[in-house]
Amino acid sequence: MHNKDVVMQRYTLRPAQPGDGQAVFDVTRQSINALANGRYSPEQLQGWMGERTPAFYEQLIAHGHMVVALSEGRIVGFVDAEPGEVTRLFILPEASGTGLGARLLHIGIDKAQAPGIDMIKVESTLNAEGFYQKHGFVTRRRGFFSHGIGGQPIDIVHMELHR
Repeated sequence: MHNKDVVMQRYTLRPAQPGDGQAVFDVTRQSINALANGRYSPEQLQGWMGERTPAFYEQLIAHGHMVVALSEGRIVGFVDAEPGEVTRLFILPEASGTGLGARLLHIGIDKAQAPGIDMIKVESTLNAEGFYQKHGFVTRRRGFFSHGIGGQPIDIVHMELHR
């Protein structure tokens, strides 16, 4: 068994369920604060979550596309997708570098597949651009994402994976 296989055994993957919204919210916030720190200003990090609340994530969970990763019964990462796009992928800093992000990305790509779709999009954070490139995504252009509370826009990278 490879070392990566051993690492992945410590994670359980399952569809997100009602009631997971708070944990998904927390993973997103902690991931942003730790993994994006240094690539974004303190003001951008402060306003990143915008008006999002755990209820926002409960609405996403209700769509049935989100998959969460658990370690010892605690959600440590998740991926969400819609046809043609991996819309969200966040992991806790403690899970970074374990292969979990790659596993979740492949699940997201599978969920983004649909008849007639030959390209999967992702709006990457600056710190994650290399991760997506490693998995076949190509940078198309830089852009901005505003999170809805009038804070500083967030620099993002528009990327594509052709299937």
